[in-house]
Order: sequence, then structure tokens, then C-alpha cells
Amino acid sequence: MANIGFGYDSHRLEEGRPLILGGVRIPFEKGCVAHSDGDALIHAICDALLGAAGLTDIGSHFPDTDNQYKNIDSKILLARVVELLRQEGWQIHNMDTTIIIEKPKMAPFHDEMVRTLSKVMQIEPSQLAIKAKTNEKLGFIGQGEGVACVAACTIEKIK
Repeated sequence: MANIGFGYDSHRLEEGRPLILGGVRIPFEKGCVAHSDGDALIHAICDALLGAAGLTDIGSHFPDTDNQYKNIDSKILLARVVELLRQEGWQIHNMDTTIIIEKPKMAPFHDEMVRTLSKVMQIEPSQLAIKAKTNEKLGFIGQGEGVACVAACTIEKIK
């Protein structure tokens, strides 16, 4: 049995905050405003995986009202989601993601993101796609005010 999941996350960008996407700190003057480290890519991935397994969403498991998640490294959240899926008898088949951000360019960080996330998800790098797009200067993303990420996955029941 295989299931499909879809995830989305967006965050406002603000000067003086770190920009972390795909578990990688990216040098830039703006970063995500969030309760955790604001890694919108990992948050979208978590929602895709949780949704595919019928386990609600990231906010249900790691609420932003709980101080134990304040400034938490989102790789920790992803590792917990992967473990939860394994406990439920699921394994990740593939993950396809897109980062939508006007600046900075993501290409220099692509390989490090793939290495980082495939390790946390315990999958082969060939099972993970990370793409980046601009928003052609349209809307809050195009004006440099935010970032959005989407993720789609398939998972398979192994138990």
C-alpha cells in the first residue's frame, strides 16, 4: 500500500534573523520569523509525511504554543516525524520539494540540503528532489518579504 502526501509552509522574512532552509544555514540579511528555527522546507516536508500517514500536521505534533519547541532545530522535528512514521509501519518512497524565494539563489546550497535532509529522513539522495523558483517579483515572495515551500511525497506501508 502506498500513500501520497502534500505539505506547504510559508514564513515572513525579517532582517537580522538567520535563514535556514533544508537544514542549511544560508548567508543572507533576512531570515524566517517563526517559533522554531523557521525552516519552511522542513516544515512542508513534515506536513507531507504526516498527511500521507494520516497523522494530521506539524502543528498538532509540535505546537507553537509549547516553549519546548521555541527556536528548535527543525531537523529534530523531521527526525521525530520519520521515527513516528516508522513506528506506524511506513517508509518513505520519495520526496519532491520546491522552495519559492526571490533571493538569495538556492543553487549553491542544493547539494548540502539534499545530503542533510536525506540523512535525517534515512533515504537515498536519489529519493529526494529539491527545486527552487522565484516568484517573478509577484506578491509577498516576489517583493522579498517571505518564502514558501511545498513538498509532495509517497510513503509505503511495510508492516
